[in-house]
Amino acid sequence: MTRVSEHLNQALHDLMESDPAVHLLGEDISDPYGGAFKVTRGLSSRFGSRVRSTPLSEGAVAGVGAGLALAGDKAIVEIMFSDFVALAFDQITNFAAKSTTMYGRPVPVPLIVRCPTGGNRGYGPTHSQSLQKHFIGVPGLSLFEMTPFHDAAELFARMFSLDRPCLFFEDKVLYTRHMYRLDDLFRFELAGDTARVFLDGTAEPDCTLITHGGLVHRTLDAMRALLLEDELVCELLVPAQLYPVPHLPDLEEARHVCVIDDGTEGGTWGAEVARVLYPRLWSGLRRPITLVNSADSVIPAAPHLERDVLVQAGHIQTAVREALS
Repeated sequence: MTRVSEHLNQALHDLMESDPAVHLLGEDISDPYGGAFKVTRGLSSRFGSRVRSTPLSEGAVAGVGAGLALAGDKAIVEIMFSDFVALAFDQITNFAAKSTTMYGRPVPVPLIVRCPTGGNRGYGPTHSQSLQKHFIGVPGLSLFEMTPFHDAAELFARMFSLDRPCLFFEDKVLYTRHMYRLDDLFRFELAGDTARVFLDGTAEPDCTLITHGGLVHRTLDAMRALLLEDELVCELLVPAQLYPVPHLPDLEEARHVCVIDDGTEGGTWGAEVARVLYPRLWSGLRRPITLVNSADSVIPAAPHLERDVLVQAGHIQTAVREALS
């Protein structure tokens, strides 16, 4: 079985082999290091000057990538830890995103900014955040996230086809997980953009959970516990595109909806999902959409404190149980 990091690495190899216009930029991405999480291993040896290790300046790296895209090439920029994408905020939101529309005609800016994200690895306050929420609502900018169910090569092709800059979040806890693997209890299928995970042979679920890629396995642990301990059946929807929020299938008959987001509480991706869903589901909702987020807190490095702050399976289980009680 292929691990997520290996899957991403192969997708980048295939993409750069098939499209000579693609350039890859980032800090320490060249061999022998191959990036902090080894996702770019082997690329510089194979593709030479199209893969460049850069100085330690996220703003400069994002700006050069946007310039390459604006000039007619395609660029993938790696931010070593997504926390540092804040240093490139101006280049992404005020240069790359706005360049798509501010020259009197639509201008393609095929730029992908890869962001290894998330906590639960003991990296501390400045290397463990999930900053997706800070880029929601920026005109000209799309957000995607790697999941264990979506083919990375297809996602790269899709992001480039948009001709607009995209942020691509890759939760670090996924890198060592296997693609497409579930336990024997659940099955999954793809419905357009969205992966649907469900318990085969059951009636309408008691709750529909919606989450992003990095929280898949914690949410599955909660689903298992809710089934075995509380006899509550849940299904799970996992979109690869975070923003604009895509059409999420099979919700019209949902008994309850719970959106789970590893970002800190307040102004979250989960709140944006709820905002999109309320007009569509209002007539059938029996109770408000439940939002589960990490605490409004700096993320500690100590593992036992980090677990208390970030979303865990137990938090999800408790939120669903309380909503349905």
